[in-house]
Amino acid sequence: MIIKAPERPIAATHCLFDMDGLLLNTEDIYTEASLIVLERYGKTYDWSLKARMMGLREDDAAELFIKETGIPMTAQEYLVERHALHASLFPKCVPLPGVVRLVRHLRAQGVPIAVATSSHRAPFEIKTKNNQHLFTLFDGNVTTGDDAAIKRGKPAPDLFLAGHAQLGRADHERATAIVFEDAPSGVLAGINAGMPVVWVRDSRLPRDAELEAKCWVVIESMEEFDPAWMGVAPFPVDA
Repeated sequence: MIIKAPERPIAATHCLFDMDGLLLNTEDIYTEASLIVLERYGKTYDWSLKARMMGLREDDAAELFIKETGIPMTAQEYLVERHALHASLFPKCVPLPGVVRLVRHLRAQGVPIAVATSSHRAPFEIKTKNNQHLFTLFDGNVTTGDDAAIKRGKPAPDLFLAGHAQLGRADHERATAIVFEDAPSGVLAGINAGMPVVWVRDSRLPRDAELEAKCWVVIESMEEFDPAWMGVAPFPVDA
């Protein structure tokens, strides 16, 4: 569903993409792994906590998870177990609907594109190993949460500012850098970077009218994004 179409088109100079839950269906895998841990203690968790964890660096997400669920583990112990579960689950992740079509189209149209993800480099490699048909399109333009330039996690703007710099863009071009995000914390990170944000929100998230109002576009699937909104030619008829 298109919740908010742009009030005006933007002649985009480049695009920055989050990864988890935006390009790949890894948020479902994060949920599966966390539920496996919680079931051992007879607990579960809902989307009110899930929404707060989305987009955070893993250490920050782990601290929040332990605090809110109250399970008798340290954040580090939780991360060790979660990493083991992820190692078996992440190779199964796949691109979300509309993602490959859009990324391939932007690249064909000569729009510079980059990935800016809170994921650390090692799990990034696991997630993308079986999805090279997508990630080779970015020509190595990837910033991860453990890169040296990233001092603060989302909602701070560090990741998107680093991705912007990696593409060699000037400071004044932040206003024409389109950020694609699924997580509320990531949406705020894009806004804090001074960039127009396309919020591809999960329909299971609670609606947030205040945050939606700050976004350039709000949709619920990448299939709904119209390249004309950013001054790019339409998709080919057979795409």
